Amino acid sequence: MLLRRLKFLAWLVALLVIVLGGSYLFAPQWLMRANFMREAMAAHLEKHTVRAGDTRWSYYEGGDGPTIVLLHGFASSKEVWLPVAKLLTSHFHLIIPDLPGWGESSRNADASYDIDAQASRLDAFVQALRLQRFVLVGHSMGGAIAGVYAADHPEHVAELALVDAFGLKATPNAFDQQALAGKNPFLFDDRAGFNHAIALAFEKPPEIPGRFVDVLVARNQRDHTFIQRSFDALRQPSQYLAVQHRLGQLTMPVLGLWCHDDRIVDLSALDSLRNGLTAASAISTSTLNGCNHMPMLEKPAETAQILTGFALSH
Repeated sequence: MLLRRLKFLAWLVALLVIVLGGSYLFAPQWLMRANFMREAMAAHLEKHTVRAGDTRWSYYEGGDGPTIVLLHGFASSKEVWLPVAKLLTSHFHLIIPDLPGWGESSRNADASYDIDAQASRLDAFVQALRLQRFVLVGHSMGGAIAGVYAADHPEHVAELALVDAFGLKATPNAFDQQALAGKNPFLFDDRAGFNHAIALAFEKPPEIPGRFVDVLVARNQRDHTFIQRSFDALRQPSQYLAVQHRLGQLTMPVLGLWCHDDRIVDLSALDSLRNGLTAASAISTSTLNGCNHMPMLEKPAETAQILTGFALSH
């Protein structure tokens, strides 16, 4: 009997290896989705969709407590927040959307997806979910959208947290110079291009299996036109200074959270934020060492701790 059970277990293990190996080779996107589902479940999040304005929004929701809305950055998706979300849902009710045009949310070929248009769409999303007062957190491009939305709708934003946010005046760096010259590092056609892109954003780029990289490359190729059009829109002064021009309108408590060695949005943006917040009821700033532009992935525990302290302190 024991021998039969051992043989059955061996066959089961072999079958699992074959299935997983086959999925990795021929359908790696299935394994990626399964991993995101596993992370979402660990964070006690469920995925939902809602129609708001011109967009079918895909978003995660879960947890109990004060509501926090988390916005991702350029060429990213809601999944970027999952490591932090796992540390927040015990204290907060989280809503984490794919911004219109990105991830699993819908896209209209002829519509504008600049910062102002996205802030307007965010208001439609807030209305559809009947949110009242919440903490709004935005990373990179999502930070610019969050800042513009907070300036236009202070009645909804109890607190605003900008994480390595786009839209502020900063000392020009190599990335800025290339961007203004029209070079878009977020477009790639192979693994080498992908590795170059993530090297710009991470202090220590994560090790991603090759077939998973192939999925991300194929997705990027499919979205080339949209990524380029969005990138070109953000190169305009009205966009890369979108939050800077509205700092005096922000009346709620504001947190600026930056990686000390951010090579995409220079740390000097934090000074612009502090100096421009003339009407904010409270100003907090924090910097993290050992990360570049992606603190939620490189320093999730520290990021969650700072966001928790900020959200509960007001």
